[in-house]
Amino acid sequence: MSMIQYFRCFVGIIQREALRFLQQQGRFFAALVRPLVWLFIFAAGFRSILGVSIVPPYETYVMYEVYITPGLLGMIQLFNGMQSSLSMVYDREMGSMKTLLISPLPRWFLLTSKLCAGVLISILQSFVYLLIAWFWEVEAPLFGYLVLIPALFLSGLMLGSLGLFFSSVIKQLENFAGVMNFVIFPMFFTSSALYPLWRIKESSILLYNIAMYNPFTHVVELIRFALYGQVNYYSLAYVSIACAVFLSLAIWGYDPTRGTLARLKGN
Repeated sequence: MSMIQYFRCFVGIIQREALRFLQQQGRFFAALVRPLVWLFIFAAGFRSILGVSIVPPYETYVMYEVYITPGLLGMIQLFNGMQSSLSMVYDREMGSMKTLLISPLPRWFLLTSKLCAGVLISILQSFVYLLIAWFWEVEAPLFGYLVLIPALFLSGLMLGSLGLFFSSVIKQLENFAGVMNFVIFPMFFTSSALYPLWRIKESSILLYNIAMYNPFTHVVELIRFALYGQVNYYSLAYVSIACAVFLSLAIWGYDPTRGTLARLKGN
C-alpha cells in the first residue's frame, strides 16, 4: 500500500466523522452544556467554599473559574472520547463498521485514524468553549492557546483509546451507556479538575494517592500548564504512556483473530 492510499483513507475517515458530527448538532451543544453549567453556576458555589482565589502550581493567583477551565476542557475530551466509542458500538450493531474494517489497510491504522478524527472534533469543541468562556473573563496568554493544541490532541487520543477499548469489550449498546457513567464520573471527581492537588492532599491522603494514579488528573494538569505556555513533563510522560497502553489494548480488542480463536476453543 502506498502513502497516497493511506492518506486518502485517513482523509476519508475524517470526512465521514465530520459529516456525522454536522448531522448530529445536538451532540455539539450537549458537549458544551456540561462544562458551561459548571463554569457559570457551580463555580460560584465552589469559589465561596474554597476562597476567592487559589494558588495553582504556577504560583499565580487566579479566579476559581479560571482554575477549573482545564478540568472542564478535560471533561469535553472525556465525554467526546466516550461518545466516539459509543458510535463504534452503534456501528457494530448496525453492521456499518464491517465496511471500514474489511479495508486492506491495517486495522491499527483504521482505528487510530478514527480516533484522530474524534480528537479533532473535540479540539474544535474545546476552542468554542474557550471562546464562550472568554466573555466570562476566563483568558489565557495567546501563546498558551497554541501550546494547548498538542496537549488537547494527546489527551483526547488517550481518553478516546480508553473508550475504544471499552467498546471492544462491551457488545451491547445499552451496557456501554451504563459503563460510560461508571467510568466518567469516578475519573472526573477523583482528579484535580475541581480541586488543586495540594488541597486534596490536605483533606485525604488516600484520595490524593488515587488522584495521582488517575490518568485524567494528568490530562488536566497537562492542559492547565499548556494554557500558560508551560509543559508539565511528568504529566506529559504519564499521559503518553497511558495513551500507548490504552491504544494497544484497543487494537488488541478489535483483533479479529481473538474471535476466531475463541470459536475454535469452543469447538
